[in-house]
Amino acid sequence: MPHSVNWHGKPYYSLDAYCKNTYGEKLWKVSLNAGLSCPNRDGSLGSRGCIFCSGGGSGDFAVPFYAPPSSGPFGNGNAFELACQESLAMISRKNTGQKYIPYFQAFTNTYGPVPYLERIYRLALSHPLTAGISIATRPDCLPGPVMALLSKLKAEYAPKFIWVELGLQTIHAPSAAFIRRGYPLSCFDEGLSKLCHAGIPAVAHVILGLPGETREDMLSTIRYLNSKGPWGIKLQLLHILKDTDLGRLWETDPASCGSFPTAGEYLEALIGCLEQLRPDMVVHRVTGDAPKNLLLAPKWSGSKRYVLNLLHKCMKERGSFQGKYYRQGQNASLPLPVPGNL
Repeated sequence: MPHSVNWHGKPYYSLDAYCKNTYGEKLWKVSLNAGLSCPNRDGSLGSRGCIFCSGGGSGDFAVPFYAPPSSGPFGNGNAFELACQESLAMISRKNTGQKYIPYFQAFTNTYGPVPYLERIYRLALSHPLTAGISIATRPDCLPGPVMALLSKLKAEYAPKFIWVELGLQTIHAPSAAFIRRGYPLSCFDEGLSKLCHAGIPAVAHVILGLPGETREDMLSTIRYLNSKGPWGIKLQLLHILKDTDLGRLWETDPASCGSFPTAGEYLEALIGCLEQLRPDMVVHRVTGDAPKNLLLAPKWSGSKRYVLNLLHKCMKERGSFQGKYYRQGQNASLPLPVPGNL
């Protein structure tokens, strides 16, 4: 495999490999719900969210964490400890290292009053066992004051990292309109540019299996990201969940909802995307979790371990790896910022 870093036995540059190479150990994520909302839910852009988004704002496994102003300038340390302990109990069987990543996952985590955002970010960054923080948001929710805050905290808490995850899902306008994303592709480009020029690593979210998208459509999204150069990527199959607009559509007209009927079909698309992906881009996810009590389809995706084992087996048998068909010289238009070491 033509890569210059240790992928630790996987056929792609996983987040796990990146953390072991950079920090000397596996880092585990603590998924948090900081009580924020989303412009697609509070009436600014819409009130029903994206068509696939659950009531938990894509953070169904996140534990509640709030830092009200009355708790002081750095939030409530006890509340944060309890949230971490609760999340850790959920992943206690995993083989983890000594440090963790508070992951502000539910809803849009730069969409709120800047003083509140500063409290929750500082509380997480100041904890002695955190390696850094990861913030899930939208590219249309990175105004100047938020970017100034992120830049200030990046400098103040160095060498801890701040990663920002941007929901792109697709580059194709018809698909974006169908899922009610609420912003044009140019907005993603602008948000990514802001983060890259601030030296803040960005992670692009991509959904595979959106209704109406062909394999070539998915590959063109990957090639587009290759040219734009986010530091990382999350590849997620489309989950169809109860109590979402997509779920209600699936119950009446399953054929119109896309996704992958079989694990094999998903793996074909996923492997094709990985083979086209820049080999230096960190892969944060290749599948995903969904609460089994909410999952309508595809049912096979309920076992994440099954999907991962099958993926690794298929890629090994084929001699497949990330970047196998990446065209050399297809340089990114923006630099890939590298988080500082602990």
